[in-house]
Amino acid sequence: MHILIINFNLKDLSREQFEEECQGLAQTFADISGLITKTWLANEETNTYGGVYHFENKQAMLEYKKSEIFAAIGNNPAFINHVITDFEILVGPSKVTGIC
Repeated sequence: MHILIINFNLKDLSREQFEEECQGLAQTFADISGLITKTWLANEETNTYGGVYHFENKQAMLEYKKSEIFAAIGNNPAFINHVITDFEILVGPSKVTGIC
């Protein structure tokens, strides 16, 4: 498994507007090949939003990063100060804690 974490700040978009857009896009993300789950993030106090994506493998994550959906996040003027980080999952301890 592979994890991708995307964080950004909102510009000229309220949390309520962001949540409404997310609700409308949830099925689009659910249909991404190789994506196991996406957790949607919000911290209104720090104006930090984004997602934690669990992919079946690194290749699925790399394919997502080439997609129009991923590009749309980066090109959205309402999302600024992007931080994008990916991680390999440590399988052994993650099995113990219920992830793998």
